[in-house]
Amino acid sequence: MSSLLDLLSALPFWVAVLRVATPLVFGTLGVLLCERAGVLNLGIEGLMVAGAFSGWLAVYLGAPLWGGVAVAALVGALLGLLHALLTVVLALSQHVAGLGLTMLATALSYFGYRVMFPKVNTPPTIEPFAAMDWLPLPVLNQQTPLTLLALALVPLLGWLLYRTPAGLALRMAGESPAAVDSQGISVLRVRSSAVVAGSALMGVAGAFLTLSAFNAFFFNMVNGRGWVCVALVVFAGWRPGKALLGALLFGFFDALQLRLQQSDFGGLPYQLYLMLPYVLSIAALVLASRRASAPQALMKPWIPGER
Repeated sequence: MSSLLDLLSALPFWVAVLRVATPLVFGTLGVLLCERAGVLNLGIEGLMVAGAFSGWLAVYLGAPLWGGVAVAALVGALLGLLHALLTVVLALSQHVAGLGLTMLATALSYFGYRVMFPKVNTPPTIEPFAAMDWLPLPVLNQQTPLTLLALALVPLLGWLLYRTPAGLALRMAGESPAAVDSQGISVLRVRSSAVVAGSALMGVAGAFLTLSAFNAFFFNMVNGRGWVCVALVVFAGWRPGKALLGALLFGFFDALQLRLQQSDFGGLPYQLYLMLPYVLSIAALVLASRRASAPQALMKPWIPGER
């Protein structure tokens, strides 16, 4: 028990928690933005892969690090525009379109990597973002600027959703599209804009992995983080503040299982430690989702002229 307490009180552990949570914050906010407008975006896994690859490739080819982040956001936005065309404009199945987008974006990224580096066994590396050691805060000064950006986006998105006319229109597009239409506001434009913006955040979530957490792109590096973000939105009750809490909770469990593996705490098989963050997150999700209320028009297409 004392060794576990020592582990939990160690500063590097909490540094790892925040680092693991950062891409989840970006991704969860992106999913939340889409779903608040009434669109389920299951393309997040592929969008994160595409953002990771495009951002890293841009930096590898000579762009600055923030240029790589911008490229990842742009690629995510363009793929989000495709998703909006399929699901918002053409009113196709959001489940099928999202899964198709995941497969398309993932396949294109892997194909692009093989074309650019056909005979490379070891992934080429870049110089990633450096830690903000100039900050006087113990945990935050071991993070990169992308973590600071992710934390700043939480109150910013909350302000946008609950304190601005644009946020009200976005929330109503996910609750009652007819009410938005009755005010002369285009539901299709509101939903499409939300999907594009949310997909850009998903691209940045992937870019964090290659430009901050690691310094290279490799296959399967996203490793299901996109699906975790979809679940965290439900856990958060579609609220930005609780989304941050959910991401930190998963980061805590994931960092804990890594430390438990290294210390061989309890002598248990390592597979049990790997399961820990997912099992505990599912339990938290079940408890939280009992009180969660999804947007009323989520996954319901809007066809102008129909009621």
